[in-house]
Amino acid sequence: MPTIEVMPETLASQVAAGEVIERPASVIKELVENAIDAGARKIEIEIQRGGIAMLRVRDDGCGMSQQDTAKSLERHATSKLRTSDDLNGIATLGFRGEALPSIASVSRFTMRSREADSAEGTEIRVDGGKMGELRASGCSVGTSIEVRDLFYNVPARKKFLKAESTEAAHIEHQIRLHALCTPGIGWLLRKDGRVVLDLPATSDRRVRIEAMSGGESGKALIEVPRHEYRGIVIEGAILPAAFARRGRKHQFVFLNGRPVEDHIISRAIREAFKGGLQEGLQPAAWLWILMDPALVDVNVHPAKREVRFAEPAQVRIAILDAIEEALRPKEVVAPGISVQQRPPLQLGENEGSQQAVTEDEVESVKSSPPENKIAWRHEEQKELEVTPEEASKPPEFRILGALSKRYALLEGDEGLVLLEPQAARERVFYERLINDQGEIESQGLLVPVLLELDVRDVDLLMRFREHFDQAGFTLESFGGQTVTISGVPSFLNENDIKRSLIDLVDLVIDRDGSSRVKKLAYEGFASKVSYVLARQDGWSESSLSGLLDDLFKCDLPYCDPAGRPTLVQISFQELDRKFGKS
Repeated sequence: MPTIEVMPETLASQVAAGEVIERPASVIKELVENAIDAGARKIEIEIQRGGIAMLRVRDDGCGMSQQDTAKSLERHATSKLRTSDDLNGIATLGFRGEALPSIASVSRFTMRSREADSAEGTEIRVDGGKMGELRASGCSVGTSIEVRDLFYNVPARKKFLKAESTEAAHIEHQIRLHALCTPGIGWLLRKDGRVVLDLPATSDRRVRIEAMSGGESGKALIEVPRHEYRGIVIEGAILPAAFARRGRKHQFVFLNGRPVEDHIISRAIREAFKGGLQEGLQPAAWLWILMDPALVDVNVHPAKREVRFAEPAQVRIAILDAIEEALRPKEVVAPGISVQQRPPLQLGENEGSQQAVTEDEVESVKSSPPENKIAWRHEEQKELEVTPEEASKPPEFRILGALSKRYALLEGDEGLVLLEPQAARERVFYERLINDQGEIESQGLLVPVLLELDVRDVDLLMRFREHFDQAGFTLESFGGQTVTISGVPSFLNENDIKRSLIDLVDLVIDRDGSSRVKKLAYEGFASKVSYVLARQDGWSESSLSGLLDDLFKCDLPYCDPAGRPTLVQISFQELDRKFGKS
C-alpha cells in the first residue's frame, strides 16, 4: 500500500492557511489589500470579539463578475500575474492567489461582489472549504467579505490565539498601517458595534499622519521633502528626537505602496539622528519609498512583511541623506541683523554628550603634558561585596566627583567605588513602590493634564487602567485619542508626567504589540515604573549625598531591580598593582 498520497484540496488549503493566516489580523491584511488593489475609495471594517467571532471587510472597488467571484476561491487564481516575468514588476499588494481559498478553508466564509455595470451582484458561501452554490445578490458595487468562526475546524490553530483584546489590537495595527499608506482612501473601523476609527480620504499625507498620531505629535512633524538617490525616491515625515520612544512601533515605512518591516531601513532612520537619541529609543518616522520593483523582492515572506533589496547600501544612503537634510537647521537671516554662532547641541545629561569649552580651556589642555592612559580589564572591576554583618550598617563614602556624567566617583574604606546613579535611583523608586504594597500615594493635580496619543496607546491605557492606578496614575478617557491625567505618584515631578506615562506604555508592550501587563506580577510592573522614573531627571554631585542615604535605606542597595550592580569597587590593592607598588 503506498504511503505517499496527494493531499485533498481542502487539506492543502488549510496547510496554505497556516503560512498566510496566523490570526484574525492576517485575514484583515489580505482582505484590505485586495480592496486597495480593486481601486476602493472607501473601506469599512467591522470586527466582533477580536475578529475571532466575526470580521467583515466592505469596499466600493471595481467588484467582480459572477465567473470571477467563483474563480477567486480557487487556489493560485490571481488577476495580477500571467508569466514568471511579471514577478519582477509586482506593483499590487496581493498576488499569490492563496489568500481567499486559505481563509475560506478555516472559517465560515461569505462573499458578495458586484461590478458597476451589472444590475445585480453575486453571493457565494464556503463552510470550512466546502463551497456552496453561487446565487444572485442585491449588493452594492464593490466587494463585501464576511468571515465567521475563524479556525473553528482547526482547533490546534485556534488555541494559539491570544485574548480578544490582543487580537483586536493586532487588527487595529494592520488597519493603521494601510490607512497611513493610502491617505486617498477613507477608512472606517467598528469594534463590537462601536466606531473606533473614522478617517476621511485626503490628498495630504500630513493630514492623515496628524489624525492618527495625536495633536501634540502632529504639530511637531518635520517634513522629509522628496529626495532622490540613484533611482530611489524618499519622502515623508519624522518627529524630533524629543518624541523618540522605545521600540519601532512608531516607524511606518511604505515601499512602493506596501507596508514593510526591514532592519536596514530602521537602522538608517536611527543613524540619521547622529547620536541625538538616548540609548534604547527609536525615532518616530513615516517614510514612503519608491524604487524599481525589479530591485526589491517582496516575495520573501508568505505574509509579505519582509523584503530583500538587491542593493541595500544604496537604500541606506538614500534614507540617511533624506532624513539628515530634513533635520538640518534652516537658517534665515534678516537684513541688517548680525548672526551669532549657534551653540553646540546640548544633549541630555545621561547621553554621553560633550560639553562646550572655551578657547582658554582649549589652550590650557594643549599646554598640559599628556597623561598616560591605563587600560582597565573588565574582570578587575568587582561588584561591592559585603558580609551580612556589614550590611547592617551603611558604609561611609567620600564623594570625589563625577565621571563623564555617567558614574559617580566615591572613596570607600577599601578603595575606589563607582556608583551608577540611575541604577541606584531605580532601586530607591522600586522599593518605595513595593513597600507601599501597591497602594502608591497619588497626588491630585489642580489642573488635569491632557495627553494625546495614538489609538493603540489609548486602548492599552484604558484596558489596563487598574495597573496604572496601582502605580499612582489616575487616568480617564477624554474621548477620541485624548486621555486625562488627574493624579500621579506623589514623588513624580509634574514636568515629567507625560514622558513617564508614554515610556511606561512602551515598556509594557511586547514587540508584537500584545500587552504583558496582566501577566506581570505587581513587582514586575513596579520594576518598569522605577526604570522610567529613574531616567526622568538628571543627577548632580550635590544630589549624591541624598541619593546614597536613600539607597542604603533599601533592603537590597547593591543591585537594581534587574540585578545589575549599583556600585562597583576597585580595591587599593588593584590600584597599587597597576602602579607597580608592592
